[in-house]
Amino acid sequence: MPGDAAALNRALGQLSADMGDKHRATDADVARFCFGPSPVFHALLAQTGDGTIVGVAAYSPFFSTVYGAVGIYVSDLWVDDQTRGKRLGQRLLAAVRAAGMTAWDARFIRLNVYHDNPRALAFYTRIGFTAASETQYLTLAGDAFEALEAQA
Repeated sequence: MPGDAAALNRALGQLSADMGDKHRATDADVARFCFGPSPVFHALLAQTGDGTIVGVAAYSPFFSTVYGAVGIYVSDLWVDDQTRGKRLGQRLLAAVRAAGMTAWDARFIRLNVYHDNPRALAFYTRIGFTAASETQYLTLAGDAFEALEAQA
């Protein structure tokens, strides 16, 4: 719901802080890109009974010709320190799976994990994620992204 944009952005900001990343998204960005007329991502918030946010998952669909199916890309997954170890991360991923299957008939989940985050890697491996040795995650951003316009 659009009213959740600020809370969602706070949770995503906490993930950024925990990872040592700069958090550039504003509440308006989250409202536009998650709740606007053409959403480019979806999110699930986990809250305690008193409304305290203890987890978040942000995700988007994509199509894979290799799998011949829609996949779900989980761009962000965060669980509060005090809640870790209580299977909330796994429950959030299960909820993402269910939402993706309902909305897009999704058949797999893909995500990235930082090399310097062995705890997250162990969690993902424990629930069945496998590393893809045949591919490498690449990013085009900043000046290189802008320069691409001249190549058109």
